Amino acid sequence: MRYFYSMRRALVCLIFLPLVFAQPVKAQSTKRYMPPMGVFSLTGGAGIAYYMGDLRAGKINRHLGLGPSISVGALYRLTEHLSARGEVRFYQVSAHQKYTPNYQKNLSFRTRNPDLNIGIQADLFAYNRHEKINPYLFGGVGVTYMTPKAELDGKWISLAPLQTEGVKYSRLPLVFMAGGGISAQVVERWSIGMELCNNFMNSDYLDDVSTVYPSDAMLSSDMARRLSDRSSEIGAAKQEPGWHRGSPGRKDMYLFLQFRVNYLIGTKKEAHERRNVRTPRLK
Repeated sequence: MRYFYSMRRALVCLIFLPLVFAQPVKAQSTKRYMPPMGVFSLTGGAGIAYYMGDLRAGKINRHLGLGPSISVGALYRLTEHLSARGEVRFYQVSAHQKYTPNYQKNLSFRTRNPDLNIGIQADLFAYNRHEKINPYLFGGVGVTYMTPKAELDGKWISLAPLQTEGVKYSRLPLVFMAGGGISAQVVERWSIGMELCNNFMNSDYLDDVSTVYPSDAMLSSDMARRLSDRSSEIGAAKQEPGWHRGSPGRKDMYLFLQFRVNYLIGTKKEAHERRNVRTPRLK
């Protein structure tokens, strides 16, 4: 009889044991992190652009020639830490040699350019940790359309068609970008931040200056000759053909410092699930 009673107790335990553990397992399954794949965000930015090229003296002074920069784009979440990003940007940069030790050359330019780029962004913290502040790094490649101009007799003259060094260069060079930033969530879908981006051009003609002074015979018009060598405008000696006009060993760059805004796209249901489904925080 005692043996039968023991067998009955064991049978009851075997029947109800799965039911005892079923609820915790089910509860745990609902707490799995939400897969980040396919999450879109819209991005925008505004700030300043800074030029680094042949018309700079290698040091920063009070005449920075800063210009505005704006951008619009999107992020597509690939993994917990990685997103694909793409942007269209517009920027203005300028410089004048009268503020440098090479003032006697008297060259200057201003350019207002669009560019288009794609890249990868790597977040420090995983997407499903829902951190309020998240630093990141990014890199990518794109193209920019160069429109350098110089002011002459009160008018802005397009320099690229004049071939002021006797060289026809591409106005659509590749641009390699790299930088970093920090993003801070302010409300459910919105975050703001700051971003620094350095853009390395596969060209030395952002400023229409690169190699040496050409001979007058290599230039096609009087306008090209006047804008190729502007020393005489300030009473300096004429630059001889073959003398350095720029520094061909170093290609041009431009730098962005922007205030950024990010809007997360998704339904209210998805937002509710993100709030309720979180992975454990690291201590």
